[in-house]
Amino acid sequence: MVRIKKEKRNRLRSKFRFSVFNDTSHEEIFVFRANGLMTLVSVSMAVILIIGSVTLLISFTPLREFIPGYPNAQTRRAIVQNALKADSLEQAIRMWDFHLNNIQRIVTGLEPLNLENLTPESLSSDSELTPNLTARVSKEDSLLREEVLRQEQFNLGGGNRKIEQIEGLHFFPPVKGIISNGFNLATNHPFIDIAAKENSVVSAVLDGTVIMSAWTEETGYTIQIQHENDLISIYKHNSKLLKKSGEKVKAGTAISLVGNTGTLSSGVHLHFELWHKGVPIDPVKYIKF
Repeated sequence: MVRIKKEKRNRLRSKFRFSVFNDTSHEEIFVFRANGLMTLVSVSMAVILIIGSVTLLISFTPLREFIPGYPNAQTRRAIVQNALKADSLEQAIRMWDFHLNNIQRIVTGLEPLNLENLTPESLSSDSELTPNLTARVSKEDSLLREEVLRQEQFNLGGGNRKIEQIEGLHFFPPVKGIISNGFNLATNHPFIDIAAKENSVVSAVLDGTVIMSAWTEETGYTIQIQHENDLISIYKHNSKLLKKSGEKVKAGTAISLVGNTGTLSSGVHLHFELWHKGVPIDPVKYIKF
């Protein structure tokens, strides 16, 4: 065993000579001399150098895109854009859940939540309360219906029954200006655009409670007000908001300033919507501009 180890050690220390001769003249053209250990080290260094060079070439040059399964620049760009869109959609869904929650809180007599004081975690947890509030509203609505039916069971005249009519309400003009684009359901334009001077005062059309006062990418500074008789008024593209969510406002109260904010805005104007029981209605029929 000792003899074998000694032979291997001597073989590594032995010197080798590699020569290249001319086959015709037997002239020595190239000579390479080295011992066994030096040859082993040289080969190892050459292999390491080749592997390192190939790794650097693939990592820092476009050649890596030719590797099967590696995404190219367009695929990586699409992945990033899809991730941004998914995040925007998630934020939009949370915002709608928050506003729905606020509407339900107002209907049930609770104080609305303020968007500025909420974190994304609390906003997500608030949206989980929506089913409970919906169940509570449905239960109270059923009890109210039963009570009304019981009281009017023997009322044959029906002359004292209250009929909800928005025609009898006194609407305050939201802003002084000219209607540049009217209400038209056929062209998917269920609102009106009112051209006015920049920073003109925007007023609440009726008494109510602010259920939304925030910024959105498409509509800029937007404010929504819940009124009686299942009416909601919406004011978009403002330059500044003067009221916060949860505040009570009177008809004619200044709530914002006319502006040109949001990606959907094409000029200084007020985008005004009026909704009754979830259906858009033409404001011109009830408001004198």
